[in-house]
Formats: sequence, C-alpha cells, structure tokens
Amino acid sequence: MKLVVKNNRLGPVINRHPWVFSGALQEIPQGLESGAPVSLHSEEGKFLAQGYFNSYSQISVRLWSFEENETIDEQFFIKRVQDAFELRCRLIDQRETNAYRLINSENDFLPGLIVDKYADYLVLQFHTRGIEKWFKEIVNALKIVCQPKGIYERSDVKVREYDKAEKQSGLIAGDVPVKIKIKENGLLFYVDVITGQKTGFFLDQRDKRQALQKYCEKKTVLNCFSYSGGFSVYALSSGAKMVYNVDASAPALELAQENIKLNKFNVKKCENICEDVKVYLRRSDLPKFDIIILDPPAFIKNRHKIKEGVLGYRKINEAALRLLQKNDILVTCSCSAHLSLEDFRFMLTEAAGRAGKSVQILETFTHGVDHPLLASFGESEYLKCLIVKVS
Repeated sequence: MKLVVKNNRLGPVINRHPWVFSGALQEIPQGLESGAPVSLHSEEGKFLAQGYFNSYSQISVRLWSFEENETIDEQFFIKRVQDAFELRCRLIDQRETNAYRLINSENDFLPGLIVDKYADYLVLQFHTRGIEKWFKEIVNALKIVCQPKGIYERSDVKVREYDKAEKQSGLIAGDVPVKIKIKENGLLFYVDVITGQKTGFFLDQRDKRQALQKYCEKKTVLNCFSYSGGFSVYALSSGAKMVYNVDASAPALELAQENIKLNKFNVKKCENICEDVKVYLRRSDLPKFDIIILDPPAFIKNRHKIKEGVLGYRKINEAALRLLQKNDILVTCSCSAHLSLEDFRFMLTEAAGRAGKSVQILETFTHGVDHPLLASFGESEYLKCLIVKVS
C-alpha cells in the first residue's frame, strides 16, 4: 500500500526518523489493518521508506527499511535478526557474558519489538499491534538465527495500552525454566523471566555495574531499589566490606540472596531490607555508608508528570547525599525518557545544594553497546547514570 507524505512534513522521514505521525500523511485509506506493510512517497511520487501501519496510534507508520525493492517476508526478518546478533557477538565477549539485549526495537530496524537473550533462551516483547502481526515470521527468524532452547513472551507492558492491545505473556516455543542462570562479566545471576521486572533482569545496567567495581574495595555499600542485587554482586566481587539491599519486593530480595550464594560470596556480608527506599533513607539509625546506589524505577511516566517526577528524583538524591561524607561515592540513575541528561544533572546539582554538599562527576553513562541508538531517534534515549564523588 502506498501512502503519501505531505511535502511540508518530509524532513523527519528524509532524516530517517522511524516514526511517521498521522498528520504527516496526505490520506489514510479506510480498512488498512495494523501491521500492513506500506511504502511512503513524496507528493511527487518519489520513494521515501517502507514500514508497517499502526491503526490505533497517532504514530501511523513505523519505518523499518529505506530500500524500495526490499521484500517484507521471513527472509527480511532473518536478515534483521542476523545483523543484530552479529553486532552483539562482535561487541560482547560471549565467553564472559551470555545475556544481553538482542533486538532494541526501532534502533535495530524492527520497531515495536524487544528481544532479550538470557543464556540459551529468548524473551520477547511486542509493543505494538503492528509488529505483532508478524509474530510467526519473527519467531521463525529467531529460531533459525539463535537456535534457542526456549522462547518466552513478556508483552505485559503498559505501552501496549496506547494501541488498545491487551497485555499478554506465556511460553512461545521450547521450554523455559522458572529461573535461568546467566553469566555477566564473569559473574552469575538467576533471572526470573516469567514474573520478574521487565524481561527479568536490567540488562541495560551491565556496564554501570562493572564501572562500580573500581570503587568498592573495603567499602560499605547501600544498594537502593536493589531488585535482584545486581550492583551488590559486583560490589562484593571487588572486595566490598558490606552491602545492604533495600527494595519493597520481598521476592526480589530473596532472589538477590540467591545471587549472592550463587557466586559463593559470604552471605553475612549482605543484609536485605524490605522497605520503601524513600522511608528507609530518612531513618535516623542507619550505619555509615561509603557508597550509595540509586537505581529507581521511572519516576516520570509521561510528559505530564515531569515536574512531579523531578521532585521525586531530587528528594531521594538529597536524602542519599545527606548520608554521605567527603570522598564518598553516589551512583545515581534515571530511566525516565522524559528527563534529559542535562536536566538530570541539574536535578543533582539542586539536590547537592540542598544537602549542603559539592559533588564531582567522575563518570557519565547512557545506553550500553547492546542497546544501540539511532542518531535520528532521540526519543529512545532513556537511561542516564552519573557516578559522583562528594567533595
């Protein structure tokens, strides 16, 4: 199906932004179903791009090809998956790390699709009705390229609501254990892909966890919003004296304890506290911490919640900084796409000022190598992490 882009809305398409909004199209034919392949043309008839139609969203077309003669079939998806897989194999030492983001949606030219690899298993998320229409071709491509022992679906994400699509999850192929054992930078973790957060593990923090190691020897570490203890395992691996995990989820803390044992670390060096982090940080009976890690869920769910979310970030960062002294370390993160790195840094400046502290930024992180970003697609740049020293 050919669709015409208005001449005054050509810029984003020419610059290869992967979204085309309904207002940019001259006309949308009646009865065009989500997932239908479409080609975009200028008013003069010049070919621009190919994508799929999405009928329930303001984003009417999501682009996946800029080649006019590329046929959209199973071979198309095999090629896309193969390209993504080869990139990860080139950038990640598979002997030390066997869990990573395999398909990063628009950024790997498969908009609306997330695929995470956990050892010999794959976990999928279909974010749109359109990409879901290609379910069979995508699953077959993943089987051919990756030859997994099992594939599990975790399309139980809020973003599906925008497409009026029901949340769904379950086994797609093979067999998937309740807990998968993975290796990350030589360390071991159990991942609950069935009931865990996201697809089971925060793969996008791998490089930040590794960066933490250089600061931890003989230090006492507080890991806030600890989930399954990723940062804590890395801290203990580099000689931390003691780690404290704080999370509101008891099952997450149980998994964190299992991960400590899995790596044969002394469990007496880890204390798990099931409590709201915001409440915990205000307690008056806390021990002295040398390092505090703040890795909260997204406080800004949409652009209407920016002011409220920034206040939430500022409060927990201020509380953490009040607990830290000169030369102590704060690792602070945000996964809110509506908060820019510049605004995140300004928030930290305000939090430090209110806490009466000066801080030096030692390291800045965004996405990892397995989460590549299209230069044209700033909307997908969600993750920010600053490692700072109290001065």
